[in-house]
Amino acid sequence: MPASPSTARALNDRLALGLLQSEGPLTANELKQLTGLSRPSVADLVERLQDSGLITVVGEAGARRRGPNARLYGIVAARAHLAALDVRTDGVRVVVTDLLGAVLAEASAPVGGDTGPAVERAVTLVERAARDGGAQRLHTIGVGAPGLIDPATGDLHDTTSLPAWHRRLPGALQERLGARVLVENETNLAARAEQRDGAAHDRDTFVLLWLGEGVGAAVVLDGALRRGASGGTGEIGFLPVPGTGGLPSATGCEGGFHSLACAAALHQLGAEHGLLKPDMSAADVVRHAVEAGEGAFLDAVADRVAVGAAAMAAILDPGCVVLGGEVGRAGGAALADRVTDRVAAMSPLRTEVRASALGGSAVSRGALLAARDAAQDELFGPRP
Repeated sequence: MPASPSTARALNDRLALGLLQSEGPLTANELKQLTGLSRPSVADLVERLQDSGLITVVGEAGARRRGPNARLYGIVAARAHLAALDVRTDGVRVVVTDLLGAVLAEASAPVGGDTGPAVERAVTLVERAARDGGAQRLHTIGVGAPGLIDPATGDLHDTTSLPAWHRRLPGALQERLGARVLVENETNLAARAEQRDGAAHDRDTFVLLWLGEGVGAAVVLDGALRRGASGGTGEIGFLPVPGTGGLPSATGCEGGFHSLACAAALHQLGAEHGLLKPDMSAADVVRHAVEAGEGAFLDAVADRVAVGAAAMAAILDPGCVVLGGEVGRAGGAALADRVTDRVAAMSPLRTEVRASALGGSAVSRGALLAARDAAQDELFGPRP
């Protein structure tokens, strides 16, 4: 059934907006060439988009730079302001951007203590960052946090390992700022960012293995993030593995892959190899080992990480595993290459292991992409 005139117009508008976003400011003639629409249709959509406040004339093109045909149209980036939050166990990092993703302000602060004061400190940080970025109001806020996301409600699961203020924060942001708030697991957001802009940009099927204070995984199959029945896809920390001296339980992942590859376990491994110095984190130890060429320690780390990577490869056959989190980033290509070799020896399924390309910004970048996509879907209309 052919699209109705109104639907066709909406799809054409979204097509033009997508081009203006990806290609930058364009003239009406360039829009005509890129969309394949007739000149009258392009003239109509330009008028509609200007009237809606989504695009405006931003300059002129051509040698003479005169007349309607020389006008360059661009998206009004200030049409909506967005925020991305990377919520840590004891702190928050905030990035405020315009509708096109240009960073306007950044802020971070420790957040802890009793639930009420912690929530107040976090919300105040967002308010201040928005004000510093010149945003009178925020349209959409993307929040990345540890923990499971309920696939039915989109809420953080009530787990004992999370600070209570984590679960209170999204509602407080929405109530105080009047913005749309989207909450997502930090590892899932990092995977989204790595697929869009990072190490998995050429993959529609891959696993991101998060190595940090805890361990986890995000699973992307055929371009879609997989959550599972309860939102627990990728909870690899509970995977029973040999060498941990026990088994995980329903209330804790001690004895699982977590006990083999979490930051505390790798910190202890560093001590056994004589690599610890005062105030060094597990990521610091791994980074030092890479810089100093401490191959024996890196081999031992790779032996542990490969257990989880090989398990994901055997079950999902993703073809690619990206090492993220603080430890994965610190290990870089030196660790990723070692894990690749070990997975190849453990599984007949060809699996390339790559280091994260986005560093510590992966969660914030993923939260921003989620906020931007949601805001643009609302403001720009249906995708073609």
